[in-house]
Amino acid sequence: MKKFAFLAAAAAVCAAIAAPATAQFAKPEQAIKYRQAGMTLIGAHFGRMAPVAKKEAPFDADAIAKNVEVLSVLAALPWAGFAPGAEGGDAKPEVWSDAKGFKQAEDDFLSAMDKLKTASASGDFDAFRVAFGNVGKSCKSCHDSYRKEK
Repeated sequence: MKKFAFLAAAAAVCAAIAAPATAQFAKPEQAIKYRQAGMTLIGAHFGRMAPVAKKEAPFDADAIAKNVEVLSVLAALPWAGFAPGAEGGDAKPEVWSDAKGFKQAEDDFLSAMDKLKTASASGDFDAFRVAFGNVGKSCKSCHDSYRKEK
């Protein structure tokens, strides 16, 4: 319970500082590295659950819930790195020219993450699997629209 309270507090702090954080990057390269690091961590934690969702690894409800708690904190981080003037990296120019659409993609991702957190806390594999797939769809949709092909 203490761990959950700590993670919840950390998520609240991240959310509270995310908007002012845009002014904290002295150089655009710092914002780019920050958002890329955040996305790398999100990908790593999300990727840990893929074999479970694909039924290639056993479902351990406690391990999934703990991983999703960490992922929920990470999910709030990269957005500050998409500050005006921080164009470049893997981000397409549409991140800034279609700011409303990009914000909608961010909101869709965070909403899908909330549903994944609820599903993983339930301990129900089928609910987890559906929510996991929806987060993945959210990621793909945003990457298709706003990330350069690698």
